[in-house]
Amino acid sequence: MYSLLFKSFFRTKIFLVSLVLLMSIGVISILIGKQYLVKQEKTIVAAQEFQEESIKRNVEYHNDDLGLLLYYLRFTLIKKPTNISAISIGQSDVNPLLQTVTIRGLEGQKYDTDFENPSLLMSGNLDLGFVIIYLFPLILIAMTFNLYSEEKELGTWKILAAQTSGKASFLFKKLIVRIGFVFAILIFLMFLASAILQLQLDQNFWAIFLQSILYLLFWSALCFWMISLLKSSSFNALALISVWVVLTILIPALVNNYVINAYQVPEALDAMVEQRDGYHKKWDLEKGATMTGFYEVYPQYKNYEVPEDKFSWIWYYGMQHNGDLAAKETSAEMKEKIMLRNTVSENVALFVPTMHAQLSFNHLAGTDMLNHLNFLDALTEFHENLRLGFYTKIFDNNTADAVDWTNHKVKFYTSKRDFSWLYLVLPTILITLLIGILGTINVGKL
Repeated sequence: MYSLLFKSFFRTKIFLVSLVLLMSIGVISILIGKQYLVKQEKTIVAAQEFQEESIKRNVEYHNDDLGLLLYYLRFTLIKKPTNISAISIGQSDVNPLLQTVTIRGLEGQKYDTDFENPSLLMSGNLDLGFVIIYLFPLILIAMTFNLYSEEKELGTWKILAAQTSGKASFLFKKLIVRIGFVFAILIFLMFLASAILQLQLDQNFWAIFLQSILYLLFWSALCFWMISLLKSSSFNALALISVWVVLTILIPALVNNYVINAYQVPEALDAMVEQRDGYHKKWDLEKGATMTGFYEVYPQYKNYEVPEDKFSWIWYYGMQHNGDLAAKETSAEMKEKIMLRNTVSENVALFVPTMHAQLSFNHLAGTDMLNHLNFLDALTEFHENLRLGFYTKIFDNNTADAVDWTNHKVKFYTSKRDFSWLYLVLPTILITLLIGILGTINVGKL
């Protein structure tokens, strides 16, 4: 029976169209991911070369004044890229891969990013995750919406039903053939991506693989349930496309609109302005008042003299740090609101398989917003270590020769992408089982 069904399916136009479409767009998405990784590699090499050349050049010009030298020098922290991020680029095209900072106030530098074409950002990236979430369900719909209704409308259903022992079994086998084809393409593309993108077959890869399988199982069950209603082809097609629009576009847009308005985040510009105001206003205050906040945080520097009648680097960098202290509350509020947005989105996604798959892909690939927030926390620690490593030498009026510049290469941050297997698979499995049971009950009435 299956061999006949496969032969019949392979002769249809929808088979050839689906094969060409899925394979061509799937391969293109993998190549786009490869291009993304190449761009990251070039950026990292350029950053390493720039920092090395910048230190060498500035040390030559400002060797006698370490405080002035470090006013200009920038140091780079890079979020160590993982090849699996090419499967789901997520928000990494908006959030920077690296940050270069001076030892001056951090809040004015923390949210610097590259300029990007807004039109490209709006359209998003055609990565493999996008193809799986948006295109594969459409192909499933196109291949299954008229499995029963076409036979009924052409008047061949009674003949087919008479030639088979079970009508429901026959319908189910036809569905399995088409679903099996789509799954075969998915599995092929996933392993092709692992080869082209040189992915490690670690638990994150298998988690994405499993989430992709479960996601397509959900859509297969949904198509099966729609077929089981025994409606016309036009009804099935319209209903399934409507569900696809609701699940992939409408609900995510509504959730995004809700969290944006319910948890309004202070703009990064606010923190930058507060940092600048907190720094610039200190020029008009007595130096002793300026240093009070700095000494509260770093009492180890109280023994350094701060002359009232002339410029000193301890006073200047104390002002810079006071600017960060002034913006600390806004910065913390912004992070808290972003975390709340993410939590609400994840909770809603438990009941919306499309959102759950997208958020899972981004998290497993390390391209979600929480991963970027962790990177900013690492940047704060990186900046703190830089300042404390240089402060004593600056305040002691040392020259640049007092610093071992070979220790100041580009630093890398390795992101953590822990996840729960239960949280990953259970929501989609439960929804799929529920829809599948409803479809089975309906088909049993044939």
